[in-house]
Amino acid sequence: MSILDASVLKDAAQQALDAAKKLGATAAEVGISQSQGLSVNVRQGEIETLEHNKDTGLGVTVFLGQSKASASTSDLRPEAIHETVAMACSIAQHTQEDKFAGLADAELMATSFPDLHLYYPWDLSPEQAIALAMECEQAGREYDPLISNSEGASVASHEDQRIYANSHGFIGQTQSSRHSLFCTLIARDEAGMQRDYWYDVARDSQDLVSAVSVGRKAAEKTLKRLNAREIETGHYPVIFAAEVASSLFGQLVGGIRGSALYRKSSFLLDKLGEQIFPAFMHIHEQPHLFKALGSSAFDAEGVATQNRDIIRDGVLQGYVLDSYSARRLNMTTTANAGGIHNLTVDSNDLSFQDMLKAMDRGVIVTETMGMGVNIVNGDYSQGAAGFWVENGEIQYAIDEFTIAGQLQDMFKGIQAVANDVDLRSNIRSGSVWIDKMMVAA
Repeated sequence: MSILDASVLKDAAQQALDAAKKLGATAAEVGISQSQGLSVNVRQGEIETLEHNKDTGLGVTVFLGQSKASASTSDLRPEAIHETVAMACSIAQHTQEDKFAGLADAELMATSFPDLHLYYPWDLSPEQAIALAMECEQAGREYDPLISNSEGASVASHEDQRIYANSHGFIGQTQSSRHSLFCTLIARDEAGMQRDYWYDVARDSQDLVSAVSVGRKAAEKTLKRLNAREIETGHYPVIFAAEVASSLFGQLVGGIRGSALYRKSSFLLDKLGEQIFPAFMHIHEQPHLFKALGSSAFDAEGVATQNRDIIRDGVLQGYVLDSYSARRLNMTTTANAGGIHNLTVDSNDLSFQDMLKAMDRGVIVTETMGMGVNIVNGDYSQGAAGFWVENGEIQYAIDEFTIAGQLQDMFKGIQAVANDVDLRSNIRSGSVWIDKMMVAA
């Protein structure tokens, strides 16, 4: 069986649905994935790992009335599929009923499947992948004599085929690829050692920056962290660099996720329709962007995705719901089963350098560490590394400091979003300037 053979996977999905019906299920859904990939890691000019993967998985969920159960297998033979479905049905007979359980509503299923340009296979041999990783690491190691060591460079290429089908008669197919370059380096001077990294990721390998530029960028970032100093503890303006700004808006997503809301465990509970950001802020989903990492015509329940506002004029317009959490909240799913789709934070017409000048004095955060975020009450405390800014210019590196605040205050305190948008994740944002946070050395 060929990898990414859609007809085989669709047939297997239908077998599972037919078996579920024969075994008495009142509804059922099936997800099948088949993936393959190549990844190479090199360090100090030597090959550390070379991995091929080729995986297949089928997961089925059945409903007996309001009772739900799931089972999975990696075997797509008809007898194995039937056995898996039978197992799910058997479990469902002993599962407590949940009045909110069930498939997403039939009328919400996607009926249009535009080509979102997500699939670009890369004909990359192991030898070529090794050569690229070596080139990437060498470019970084040779960039400056102060680059003293390397944690390695990697090249990865993966592609997959996913099928989702349910007993509404819906069947959807997604074919996608994901390719990446990554390099981590260590620099040393008389003050000690520092490490940093850089990477690029894209659907199409032609959209990746060169291996040499990834290595050099990793070296530049590592060198800038040398001679780090401490600053006095106090309240300062803080800029989250674009590469970490997505984590800030990830906390927004966590706070408006249905599961947190119906459990009443979110700092954004009952904030729908309220202003939680400055009036200039616009945050929205764009699920149909070509080649983007979060694009999809339908969510993990087959519900059609669409452009929608999350924040408009600073006001919370909608939550992030799947069908189960939507029913718990007496609302309608927002097509977010499986996650958000290209959450886009619109930027001001302001470059990163313009932002530094406008801030004048404060802290840039380029890396955060730790798990110090409480979605229930909005407490935010993270270890961080970055730079001190004075007179609108970066003066020196600072590390091993803590930034703290309340997410509610941080959101309302956003002064601007720069136009240096980082497109390497499902949350697309430029650097974010917050009016003040506690910074502790």
